[in-house]
Amino acid sequence: MLAAFTFNTAENLPIGLLELISDGLRAPVPAVGLLVTGYGLTVAVASLPLTHVVRAVPRRHVLTGLLAALVVSSLVAALATSYPLLLVARLVTALAQALFWAVAGPVAVGLFAPEVRGRVVGALSVAGSLALVLGVPAVTWLGRQSGWRPPVAVPAALGLVCLVTIAVLLPTSRPEEEPAARGTRPDTRRFGIVLAAGTLSATGAFAGYTYVVKFLGDVSGFAPDAVGALFVAFGAACLAGVSVTGALLDRFPRSAPGTAVATQAVGLLGLYAAGTDPVAAVVFLVLTGGALGPVFMVTQNEMLRCAPGRTDIALAANSGSYNAGIAAGAALGGLVLPLAGVRGAFLLGGLLTVGACAVLLGGRLPPRARTEFHAAATIPPPTDC
Repeated sequence: MLAAFTFNTAENLPIGLLELISDGLRAPVPAVGLLVTGYGLTVAVASLPLTHVVRAVPRRHVLTGLLAALVVSSLVAALATSYPLLLVARLVTALAQALFWAVAGPVAVGLFAPEVRGRVVGALSVAGSLALVLGVPAVTWLGRQSGWRPPVAVPAALGLVCLVTIAVLLPTSRPEEEPAARGTRPDTRRFGIVLAAGTLSATGAFAGYTYVVKFLGDVSGFAPDAVGALFVAFGAACLAGVSVTGALLDRFPRSAPGTAVATQAVGLLGLYAAGTDPVAAVVFLVLTGGALGPVFMVTQNEMLRCAPGRTDIALAANSGSYNAGIAAGAALGGLVLPLAGVRGAFLLGGLLTVGACAVLLGGRLPPRARTEFHAAATIPPPTDC
């Protein structure tokens, strides 16, 4: 959990330090923004190949190596005297995170009985969500007090604690002998459905969320100070969402993905339709936040259940596709912005999320119903004689 918190904090910490880093290294703010964008793209591209490369290495060794990479790259980033060196250090951290999420899940749930694995996934997700609620605000505050370098070094200290703990306490075993190395209910079709729905939902979420500050100011009419408070509410809703979902995940594993994605769709479309009213905007923003964390969490849990092969490969595919969805969503929202305004970006995000709901719903139809549906769809329309 501490490692998950640390990696997520490291990923997002430049968000609150953009201007400080820009001034300190004399780099343009858009270039410093690439420290976040490039990070996400690296995770998206590298997750699956890296997981395949280390598929035969004991997980204790992999995790200690990843945490060592986090410690070293964070220290290099904190000491960087040029923007290129800082960017390279960030990309090394991103490579470590790309592999971490594929390996950590099976290792963690493998330490517990199958009937409580949903709660373990929930605990990891709570830790990741705390990075946005606690970690990023904390390093942002520290940066304002002491400059950007000390907060950039914080993940090194936390990562060192994780490294020593895992190196000393985690058993060493062959990856294929891990208790959660294979899915509990392998299902290739279900795997593809969840992967597609998760990617669509991530694309939809970030088509809107990337521009939420502009939306809250331009559409809902909130002052800049109020927007900061709303971000805290959004993060708290995300934390509450993963906490509640994690507690119920073992009881309702099949319905959890549909519920989380549908909640996200309601939140995004509600912001589009009623976001001009401040009260409605807060309600639908909280709904969106309450779904954003659980969507990724429930897809991760499904990967552990329905993976047709090894769970680490399935989780790497899920993490990579989710991060690709984040990048695609931000890009699509940016394309819509000059054409339909920021409300249009949220409409696009909501419709993409509805598409994810349709994918999940179609996957739950029994085989006969799917056959009849497809047959009906191919019947030509009647013609007048």
